[in-house]
Amino acid sequence: PLLRNAQWVEVVGRDAIYKEFIFKDFNQAFGFMSRVALQAEKMDHHPEWFNVYNKVQITLSTHDCGGLSQRDITLATFIDQASLM
Repeated sequence: PLLRNAQWVEVVGRDAIYKEFIFKDFNQAFGFMSRVALQAEKMDHHPEWFNVYNKVQITLSTHDCGGLSQRDITLATFIDQASLM
């Protein structure tokens, strides 16, 4: 419910969540991805993502448990905060 309010959606057919972020330009998108990458590395929990120009699409899932975990929720919360920087 918390992530639903933040516009994360469940991925059909797998235990994962997805969200698309749109920025002003590529530099803002890349800066966002850099912030997320540093945090993901600290957490040893890496997103599946795709970037074209100002759009970044992110899918989160925990492969070790075969679905969603608290690590996904924690990273999603950080990602939402990083998108506002």
